[in-house]
Amino acid sequence: MFGSHSERITTGVALAVAVLFIGWIDNFFLMWAFFGVMYILAFKEANKLFSLEENSHIYFALGLWLVAGVYPYGDDLFVIAGVMYASAVAFNRDLEWKHFFPFIYPTAGILFTFTMYQEYGVITLLWLLVVVAMTDVGAYAVGKSIGKTPFCETSPNKTMEGVVGGIIVATLAGMFLGLSIVDFWTSLIISFAVSTSSIFGDLYESSLKRAAGVKDSGDLLPGHGGVLDRIDGYLFGSIIMLVLLRGLV
Repeated sequence: MFGSHSERITTGVALAVAVLFIGWIDNFFLMWAFFGVMYILAFKEANKLFSLEENSHIYFALGLWLVAGVYPYGDDLFVIAGVMYASAVAFNRDLEWKHFFPFIYPTAGILFTFTMYQEYGVITLLWLLVVVAMTDVGAYAVGKSIGKTPFCETSPNKTMEGVVGGIIVATLAGMFLGLSIVDFWTSLIISFAVSTSSIFGDLYESSLKRAAGVKDSGDLLPGHGGVLDRIDGYLFGSIIMLVLLRGLV
């Protein structure tokens, strides 16, 4: 099994080590730079999926991330950027509304993730990482072993059994980690909600790739595809986690 997936496993391990190392250092500037690089790469891939020029509005995205380094409320920046760009699209008839899409996806998820780090610390990023990763692992393991019922047409390889199994595994794993931050029921609710949302984050990116007629969002990560292919679940999960942390804690 390792031989057939060696490239994917090697890349996955290297990414996990790099992410855990950055989290262990827990330096604001390093974290800002790390998320910034990830954001710009994901933004460029999203432009392709939305059938835009690769560097379409990249300078706006760069400017937005520079501001995120000094302004502590990333979710506010997302709303402000949205208002500004919607105004520009309304004013300039040469701009199409599809140019607005990359400022929703992946921008919202990245900004919410970085804001969660600023407000609740690196442990919440580890919590998010564990929940989304275990959702993928659990869904794959259960789906391969007993999966028979198709989940949806957007992702034919997913099974209902796999999805349910992945959510259960991730909820239990995330619940124990979350206990270091919140109480039992809050940890259980947040872990379940984040796991479920990550499933749909993966489905959303799959729908974009299907519409664009591509298998992967890019080829930067051997065995995994592009940056969006690796972070799609986190982009949805981070938004749900930050909202629930603010609402329940």
